[in-house]
Amino acid sequence: MNEAIRKLMPKAIWNKFADLNAVPRPSKKEERVISFVMDFGKKLGLETITDTVGNVIIRKPATKGMEHKKMITLQSHLDMVHQKNNDTVFDFDTQGIEMFVQDDWVKAKGTTLGADNGMGVAAIMALLESTAIAHPPLEALFTIDEETGMTGAMGLKGGVLKGEILLNLDTEEDDEIDIGCAGGVDVTAFRNYNEKDAPRGVVAYSLIVNGLQGGHSGMQIHEGLGNANKIMNRLLHHGNECFNIRISEINGGSLRNAIPRESVALLVVDKSHSASFENKIRDLASIIQRELAITEPNLKITLTSAKVPKKVMGLGAQDKLLKAIYAAHNGVYAMSAAMEDLVETSNNIAKVTVGQGKIKISCLTRSSVNSAKMDLAQALKSVFELANCTVTFDGEYPGWNPDPNSEILEILKEQYETLFGTRPNVVACHAGLECGILGQNYPDMDMISFGPTIKGAHSPDERVSIASVQKFWKFLVAILQNTP
Repeated sequence: MNEAIRKLMPKAIWNKFADLNAVPRPSKKEERVISFVMDFGKKLGLETITDTVGNVIIRKPATKGMEHKKMITLQSHLDMVHQKNNDTVFDFDTQGIEMFVQDDWVKAKGTTLGADNGMGVAAIMALLESTAIAHPPLEALFTIDEETGMTGAMGLKGGVLKGEILLNLDTEEDDEIDIGCAGGVDVTAFRNYNEKDAPRGVVAYSLIVNGLQGGHSGMQIHEGLGNANKIMNRLLHHGNECFNIRISEINGGSLRNAIPRESVALLVVDKSHSASFENKIRDLASIIQRELAITEPNLKITLTSAKVPKKVMGLGAQDKLLKAIYAAHNGVYAMSAAMEDLVETSNNIAKVTVGQGKIKISCLTRSSVNSAKMDLAQALKSVFELANCTVTFDGEYPGWNPDPNSEILEILKEQYETLFGTRPNVVACHAGLECGILGQNYPDMDMISFGPTIKGAHSPDERVSIASVQKFWKFLVAILQNTP
């Protein structure tokens, strides 16, 4: 299946992408991909090192006549988001990604593709291997664990890098040049609760919300996509208000930076109310499906009979949980006053798990304004504390402040217009790029970010445009030949 990928042009980058996608590389389990990249650099006879946290750095001397130019640091992250459709049988820890070509797109079979940020990694590998492309001194920085905490970038110490300009290859629209990004913080609520024996005279149901698109909780938070955790909570709250349901389990969402696509709940209701309950839930499901018909045409809400569980939540904890999730903000919170059409602040209620006497609610709060980020985080904390939860803030990372006077920005704008006959869009994004973190220890490094067009990142619908990769490669090569 992946042989078709290797025939795509330019072969240099697609072959490296196929090689990379044969290596399992989940966040926090990057040992195999670190070894893969280390072996790659050493086989080329290049200076290849790892730092104290596992980031890989490979340096390549300039081609003849370009030794006088500034060293360029090319940066991408090694890990990828692992998401799959619920009917896909796949083990991310042991299997390589199965890819296929459909029209202008490369996709994966029922899983995330890993183009985020595998295309950047592949492009850097292709440059390191090339003997025909003119370039200044190069320093490749392959960071780890970008998707679940950016701990690679956070752990990179000052003085390790030698480059003066950093090209981050991790954005997802080929007509954009990124000069800023949002920071983020994980807001997590915990609570224990007393389990009760399931009441007598009840019937049990499995309530499933699925078929949602999911996607990147930064880049796509403004698109009005459905959040499975909010939809599930709306259904459960309605059932509780009308029929005094009792919840046994909830399992919704998976990764903090992915808009949740699926949620499953196990609940019971008094037998005497079963028919009315089924009708009410189906009526509300139809209403929600009509509300989201444009953005989520494949949304499914399914209610089926289940085995009665032994335990359910206590009434007090259940009531507070449903009200807290209802009240907690999800989606865009504020738009930027500084840049048109830029989301400033948002929250993603990413994961909700309930069962065996424990509640855990995981959110990722983002903002390009640090004070606004923490203001929303405090608002969420207040809501969850009213539900008797303990709330923690973890994994905080800074935003990347735009520098509209950047020297490398002017070069990229000039090269883009020369190559493609139009001006690029100079933007800041609502995703979390590593530039803000790296800039803390390398404040004098001139940074810029760009990449090929990738759609549906962080979901099994992830895909990368073949024509866009050709454009991206042409742009990258031209940039390296025209750096300061």
